[in-house]
Amino acid sequence: MSARAAPTTFYREIDRNRRNSWILVLVVALVLAALGAAIGYATDFGAWGVAAALAVAAAMSLGSYFAGDRLVLLSSGARQVDVANPPDRYKQLVNVVTEMSLAGGTPMPAVHVIEDSAPNAFATGRDPKHASVAVTTGLLDKMDREQLQGVMAHEMSHIGNYDIRFTLLVGVLVGSIALLADWFLRYTFWFGGGRRGGGRDRGGGGLGLVIFAIAILLAILAPIIGRAVQLAVSRRRESLADVSAVELTRNPMGLARALRTIAEDQEVLEVANRATQHLYIVNPIKSFEQRASSMWDTHPPIGERVAVLRGLAGQFGQDPATLS
Repeated sequence: MSARAAPTTFYREIDRNRRNSWILVLVVALVLAALGAAIGYATDFGAWGVAAALAVAAAMSLGSYFAGDRLVLLSSGARQVDVANPPDRYKQLVNVVTEMSLAGGTPMPAVHVIEDSAPNAFATGRDPKHASVAVTTGLLDKMDREQLQGVMAHEMSHIGNYDIRFTLLVGVLVGSIALLADWFLRYTFWFGGGRRGGGRDRGGGGLGLVIFAIAILLAILAPIIGRAVQLAVSRRRESLADVSAVELTRNPMGLARALRTIAEDQEVLEVANRATQHLYIVNPIKSFEQRASSMWDTHPPIGERVAVLRGLAGQFGQDPATLS
């Protein structure tokens, strides 16, 4: 293998995940546009009604943008660590986060610890200057420094890749789809027939009825499609963070061993719920991770993630067989 082949393959993996993420966002945007156009035609409110619904969705998203991270940390029972003078128990954690911050060229995030024996971690915030990482005490107790470095590199990659902002963008689009669809279905139920009977009074005849029927169908299917694509984006960003973490540590097997340790741990993360499950490095709701990959999963299967990391190991002089 030539000296140049390894980095080319490595960066191709990063580019592939980024490209696929943006393609998925485009799909959601197109679904939203199609739904908005159909509803605008089928109702008396037209484009103004669609614009008002989107404005409400944007206002709700702004609240999540500026306060969502604090709510997540509060609901998770996370306590901030004084990085200037950390307790002995957390000194290694602070050192590793500092290393990964320097390696990635990102500001030092706030460091939080969750008192829970199940190993896991997540990152949150709206941008690298307003970011936090949180780890459980179980992760600190059950991992060596190499594994901890892999986990923190993954979380710092989420911050450096602007995954939190990216996820917000997708959330706004999917939330707008759900809001528009719900409003249109309620409007149809209470006022029945949409824009003057689907265009009958305007002489639209059959065409108006067809478009009204399409609007109804889109209102039913679009939220399902949007949610499925949102979860696909989440899986892509997790894959991107895995590979980006290797860029920081040059040690694929450290992260691979960490993922295996978290996935095989039998303890339940008590503070996790379905609203926050997508944030964690490994889905803390075990039933999801135990199933085969599907469009409703928030993360790629652990076996698939480990296989990618093992495939990169040789490029960094590591033996994949060391992961038994």
